Amino acid sequence: MATPLTADKLLLALRAEGLTVIEHRSWRTNNRNHKGPWGPTHGVMIHHTVSAGSASSVELCYNGHSALPGPLCHGVIDKAGTVHLVANGRANHAGLGDGDVLNAVVMETPLPPDNEADTDGNRYFYGFEAVNLGDGKDPWPEAQLLAIERAAAAVCRAHGWSERSVIGHLEWQPGKVDPRGFTMTSMRTKIGARLDRDPDGVAEPEKPKPTKPKPRPPAKPKPPAYEPFPGSSFFAVGRNSPVVTAMGKRLVAEGCGRYSVGPGPKWSTADRNSYAAWQRKCGYSGDAADGIPGKVSWDRLKVPNV
Repeated sequence: MATPLTADKLLLALRAEGLTVIEHRSWRTNNRNHKGPWGPTHGVMIHHTVSAGSASSVELCYNGHSALPGPLCHGVIDKAGTVHLVANGRANHAGLGDGDVLNAVVMETPLPPDNEADTDGNRYFYGFEAVNLGDGKDPWPEAQLLAIERAAAAVCRAHGWSERSVIGHLEWQPGKVDPRGFTMTSMRTKIGARLDRDPDGVAEPEKPKPTKPKPRPPAKPKPPAYEPFPGSSFFAVGRNSPVVTAMGKRLVAEGCGRYSVGPGPKWSTADRNSYAAWQRKCGYSGDAADGIPGKVSWDRLKVPNV
């Protein structure tokens, strides 16, 4: 989990990684934050534009189109390897994807198959669109591949992530094929090697070993981390998410569980009845205890991060 980088920090991180960066129009305020939360951020997603030409592709990703409003990513990487920043905040690039994949990215473990579309990726991922037709024939110049590697590494370095926090759209959402023309496994290998060096490409020197082992100070207990309120609209019929399971376990712990079996990941009538019991425990009544989570009662429940 990480707080999203500010516009200035993102720009500095990219340039520190050796990239040529162009700030496109009013990119610093171009976002879709009015449509949902942005952050906490967990990773970087790579796409191809299915378009040709730098200028037109950048405009497309900045504005979007009638079927998909922009911005469509945070940065556009052209054939020459230049990064064009087009957004700062929530962008319309990832869509709904597999919650199990998100958990693997958070834990930086091997990715499972993406066989569900139950989690909002626009909230959690930075997106880079690389200019390419995506037909398997349009070439990927070395300068462009290097820029993809550098851009992903820059964000990972800024957040302290490893290369396992970088995925392709095809690894997130069922049916997607982008990026097409290189493998994400090979790209992650390059990103990992880059993260083992400093941004100038120099391998980090080994630190001299101490002559005497120093006693370690007692580890400080980590403060508990709780799941941020995902919004009332998240709790809708058909929602399937580990967040629902974590919520149910907390309701049971608070003596508000109304489950015959469970709790489980799929939002159900039992979840709503259990949450209504929690709302009444918090002092709500009538329509205010309708079983649909609100921010105040959610924050009091303290659902652990999943």
